[in-house]
Amino acid sequence: MLCLLGFPGVARAQQTKAQYRIGLVLTTSPLAEMLGPEPIHPSIRAFIHELRRLGYAEGQNLVLDRRSAEGKFERFGEIIAELLRLKPDVLVTLGGPMALAAGTLTSAVPIISLGVPDPVAAGVVTNLARPGANITGIASTAGPEFSAKRLEFFKAAVPSVTKVAYLAHKSDWESTHGKAARAAAQQLGLAMFHAESQPDDYSGGFAVIRNERPNGVFVGGHIFDWVNRQVIVDTLNGLRLPNCHGYSASCEVGGLMSYANADNTFVGAAAYVDKILKGAKPGDLPIEQPTRFELVVNLKTARKLGITFPQSFLIRADRVIE
Repeated sequence: MLCLLGFPGVARAQQTKAQYRIGLVLTTSPLAEMLGPEPIHPSIRAFIHELRRLGYAEGQNLVLDRRSAEGKFERFGEIIAELLRLKPDVLVTLGGPMALAAGTLTSAVPIISLGVPDPVAAGVVTNLARPGANITGIASTAGPEFSAKRLEFFKAAVPSVTKVAYLAHKSDWESTHGKAARAAAQQLGLAMFHAESQPDDYSGGFAVIRNERPNGVFVGGHIFDWVNRQVIVDTLNGLRLPNCHGYSASCEVGGLMSYANADNTFVGAAAYVDKILKGAKPGDLPIEQPTRFELVVNLKTARKLGITFPQSFLIRADRVIE
């Protein structure tokens, strides 16, 4: 169903200047954490605070329709269609699959896509500088070299690592990020193989890891890896395998280390909402890439795994979890 939904969108909002409507949808977080003027969810709270700073307040000139798939990825299309029936001026989505679902259902409503490592490779847009059509947004990484850098940090943190499993969905392994990681592994003298996972089932990847017996695991950067971070961390720690992640949240729940985007993506999303409501076309707004990154290490996990980080590596860490 392509482009069957046409809406007055921003033009209507600019004519009345009385009230704007924003649809905001997350992939996994409980809806309850998104609700209220001061949501529990830190990113949504930051989004609302920035909108207020820019002059948009619920109950005055803003309606914010909040939704979450709560981990049920098959509901993406249904949720987007529901939001489109409310005639939003802007949609804010998280993750590549959600952005693709939104782009399939409307070519009229502006879409701000967040949390996609490589929006071009994912098919969300065709060009970062001029996305075209009705989609813009903020990528979750700064290009394929980000994955190469993360692997370099992993090797510096655990010099004894020689054989690395890349635990990831097939699309991640075959992406520009996966290819960059493989090239970096070769340069670092590491043997790397793919331990393929499914969006909601990592058992196959874990089985490959058990059979191949690597001495380190490099976890992909897909939204699925964020969603399943706890089971990933618990399983890898249970196998006593050093593990490196693309989300700091993974390190916060027990992962050994992470190297990740430290920009507040949702604050940037609010700025893009403001530009669009003031008349900017989403296709003319470049896909932004993060400029700040954070290296996090978990010393508690390191002790459990019997790992001692080299001092030369520790002094490079931005945050240490004791």
